Amino acid sequence: MAIITEIAPDVYRISIHNEQISLQFNHFLILDDEPMLYHTGLRAHFAELSDAVKRLLAPKEIHWIGWSHFESDECGALNEWLVTVPSAQPICGALAAAVNVNDFAARPPRVLQDGETFATGKRRFRYVSTAHVPHGWDAGVMFEETDRTLLCSDLFTHFGVVEPLTEHDIVGRARESLENMQRSPFANYIPYNENTGRIMESLANLDPKLLAVMHGSSFRGDCAQALRDFDQTMREVLTP
Repeated sequence: MAIITEIAPDVYRISIHNEQISLQFNHFLILDDEPMLYHTGLRAHFAELSDAVKRLLAPKEIHWIGWSHFESDECGALNEWLVTVPSAQPICGALAAAVNVNDFAARPPRVLQDGETFATGKRRFRYVSTAHVPHGWDAGVMFEETDRTLLCSDLFTHFGVVEPLTEHDIVGRARESLENMQRSPFANYIPYNENTGRIMESLANLDPKLLAVMHGSSFRGDCAQALRDFDQTMREVLTP
């Protein structure tokens, strides 16, 4: 059964653990006047995630559905959600809309430009384009400016059954997982190129107070330093 944890006021982490690979798949429901579901999850997880959402609000109340990049665990169940919630609207970056979402989604998305903001009520979100960070040329992240939560997708991925929220080091966990991945068929799932450091520094400069991590524990603490440290980690592990 999905595990629900309120990791910040009205920010709920809904976690589904895959025992075969010992990896948590985390989805985030942000309650406000116009609630947002961030990460639709895999199609195979739709029923379980939907049941979990119903423990927090009626699904018909979801207004926005967002994700980072076009990948099954990010938005695989998008159309299932759009059928279930006829009033919900996808929201994504301009490149994502052009190369995937306009064709894939059952309804047209709201398209955001880099740096554009939108309000869901008391909260304001900023869309940040992050090409190839964590991966995918269409990648982007959402920064909730009111409480300073960064929905950071696959950054800081780490394996195992871990606590929903930690104030301890997650860079070390992420480094271990990244090194292990390099010895697996999933090597280089995060690329490191000449733009990665600049993008990671731009995320650090947002000065987030909470990192909402898709795979593993979310982190509360010095998030800017964690982003800079993980950039250094990626540089060391992923470049010759």
